[in-house]
Amino acid sequence: MSEHENCHVDPVEKSVDKNAVAQAEVAFLGVSGMGCPNCAMRVLNVLLNLNGVLYADINLHNGVATVAYTPELVTTSVLVTAVYESGNDGRHEYRAHLLQTMPAAEAFTFAD
Repeated sequence: MSEHENCHVDPVEKSVDKNAVAQAEVAFLGVSGMGCPNCAMRVLNVLLNLNGVLYADINLHNGVATVAYTPELVTTSVLVTAVYESGNDGRHEYRAHLLQTMPAAEAFTFAD
């Protein structure tokens, strides 16, 4: 049995409000400990469930999470802590560190 069997994670669905995201900040987090797509989904889900997170994406291959957030509602330290806590189940251990922040308007191009 593979270490990733019985590790299924259902995705969280969150609609993207492009206007809100355009006014948000973006944090790029380096994430370690993700070994499979289910790990990436677990981290993604916990980020999307945070109040103030408008959009999140995980690049498993590069180990980078991109998170658009409202800084008045959530901080980058909360994002980092949430990644750590997403693996707090005895089988998974994730770590994150802040790589960079910038205005979402500089990070994303929105098509109409």
